[in-house]
Amino acid sequence: MAHGLSPSSSFDQVFALCKRVFFWWKGIVKTHLGLKAFQPFNGVLAVGSSLSFLLALACAYSFLSPRVQQQADVAASYGPPVPNSSVVTDCNLFEGSWIQDQGYIPLYNSSLCPFAERGFNCLANGRKDQGYLRWRWKPKGCTIPSFNARRVLEKLRGKRIVFVGDSLSRTQWESLVCMLMTGVDDKRNVYEVNGNKITKRIRFLGVRFSSYNLRVDFYRSVFLVQTGSVPKRAPKRVKSTLKLDKMDDISNEWIDSDVLIFNSGHWWTPSKLFEM
Repeated sequence: MAHGLSPSSSFDQVFALCKRVFFWWKGIVKTHLGLKAFQPFNGVLAVGSSLSFLLALACAYSFLSPRVQQQADVAASYGPPVPNSSVVTDCNLFEGSWIQDQGYIPLYNSSLCPFAERGFNCLANGRKDQGYLRWRWKPKGCTIPSFNARRVLEKLRGKRIVFVGDSLSRTQWESLVCMLMTGVDDKRNVYEVNGNKITKRIRFLGVRFSSYNLRVDFYRSVFLVQTGSVPKRAPKRVKSTLKLDKMDDISNEWIDSDVLIFNSGHWWTPSKLFEM
């Protein structure tokens, strides 16, 4: 809450001041008009009192008006941001489509990245065609600049990026790590913090880019919330429960991240979560 005068309190002060000046003026006029000895002076006194009253109002307004405007500006600064037409771009990166581009160069080679899981390396597993590597995202109305691994690494220097979710999150994590590795000269400076290999069941994986003091981590948490035991007398088809009001018990590991990416939607479908 901003300190000082609010617009409503400033108005109350103006009103109170006007009220006091009005009764003061009224008392003077009534007193002097009631004295017959001063009848020749009554008209002049009445006009002078009226001018004094108007002058007091003008002074009050000039004193309080800037403060009211100042407080209104402060209050507005706590509201939702107003877009600046000179800054906001017309391009919506999320509106577009995937297009095939035969000249598109894949951002990394899965066979050369030690953090790409073998099961998702299509070429290494015998796939002959490479057309699936030539798709790129094309926003409507603009073009995304080519990915520059070194530039991105510099932008992320000293940061921590965390992916949380299921196997889809893990493959996104793998892809980002492999993309960033193309900008590192000495690959020995990139390693999994616990020396773990990429597997489907491990709950935590973290890759450190020591030259950039950068961490890219993955936590397996398919529902993002805590799981509970089966209630008594529950149907046999019930295998576990979800505590919707409690985050996963490993959520305290995410709080110091600079970028946090969640993915859990696939697990909330009826076939995965419950039977309708």
